[in-house]
Amino acid sequence: MMSTARDEAVRFTSELIQIDSSNYGPGHDGPGERATAEFVATKLTEAGLDVQVFEPARRRTTLVAHWEGADPTLPPLLVHGHTDVVPAIADEWSRHPFSGEVDDEFVWGRGAVDMKDFVAVLLAVVRERIQTHRPPRRSLRLVFPADEEAGGTLGATWLAGTHPDLVADCPQAVGEVGGFSLTVKDQRLYLIQTAEKGLAWLKLIAEGQAGHGSMLSADNAVTELARAVTDLSTHRWPRSLHPAQQGFLDAVGEALGVPITADSAAATLTRLGSIARLAGATMSDTVNPTMLAAGYKANVIPRQATATVDGRFLPGHRDEFLETVRRVIGEKVRLEILHEQPAVETDWGTPLTAAMAAAIRTFDPAARVAPYIMAAGTDAKAWSGLGIQCYGFVPLRLPAGFDFTGLFHGIDERVPIESLHFAVDAFDRFLDLA
Repeated sequence: MMSTARDEAVRFTSELIQIDSSNYGPGHDGPGERATAEFVATKLTEAGLDVQVFEPARRRTTLVAHWEGADPTLPPLLVHGHTDVVPAIADEWSRHPFSGEVDDEFVWGRGAVDMKDFVAVLLAVVRERIQTHRPPRRSLRLVFPADEEAGGTLGATWLAGTHPDLVADCPQAVGEVGGFSLTVKDQRLYLIQTAEKGLAWLKLIAEGQAGHGSMLSADNAVTELARAVTDLSTHRWPRSLHPAQQGFLDAVGEALGVPITADSAAATLTRLGSIARLAGATMSDTVNPTMLAAGYKANVIPRQATATVDGRFLPGHRDEFLETVRRVIGEKVRLEILHEQPAVETDWGTPLTAAMAAAIRTFDPAARVAPYIMAAGTDAKAWSGLGIQCYGFVPLRLPAGFDFTGLFHGIDERVPIESLHFAVDAFDRFLDLA
């Protein structure tokens, strides 16, 4: 079925990976994002769609296209896929991260699952449907943002803030990370993302008395910072099950034949392999110190010491999370919020999620479909600010035991070819039903 689109999805994934669109954060000029956007624009214009190009900074390129649906009375659906990737160190990989190598089983390289695979699938499906005169049921807003891997400041967040009219009429959006399968006791569960944790990058600042390293020091900034970082790292955050997490645990429990509670979840989920890390991180707020800075000479006690902390909070927990951080680090350490993005949540059991489930079951009749909450963030944070309900749906049927979540930002990132074929078939069907 859809052999042309299947072949194009594999080829496009490989060709997109070969364009190094690494996002090194603020200040770089993103030549790879521009080149990737040009690739996407070419494929869309070849199919007959008009493309709008936006560059809030040099070569930080975002594309928007409109595809008219079969029923103009229905509201449009936003479908989005970012074009940037995180950097990769070639020496750490078994195959070059930007080779886009295709073997009998996989397409290899940075972006294979995050998320040039979906960009390729979307291009392939759109092109084939246009060529065969099969418009989607609803009109689509196709958006390919830059800068997702650095928070979307020059991508989705910028577009939503400066050109909201382009997508604000979309009540719902579909993007990463969801729709992938997890095999539990020979049963495939497909996880649809309906929520994601909020983000707070925090700076801890301790100040003390500067002096000679040979002297006694009762007011040492490094000592105070080290205490605060240790106390924060070892703080036991209370467990809290978001409805999306509860839906995920219920589905896993049914597949395993055992009920899973908040207390038993950690032990039970270890049976699922790498997915346990993702599930565990969404059962509470979390903090991880990621950067430390202090001093300039071994025999000088510095006046100031700082730490950067990656904080993630569950929907509805933002204020409580920050209050807890302030209490744990104590009055002697000052807290600054470097960057913040909101938590996102939307409804399960909607006509759109029913369409997702039906599309998956068309090609995997025994599939079980369940919601889940993601620990990391996506461009959904930008769209949700416009009141758009956001879902993660990139339908991939994965081999049992395949460490899918571990490949995001990981070494030897790759996507199974058969999974790309499934994604083409399922997403094509989804556009008939959505």
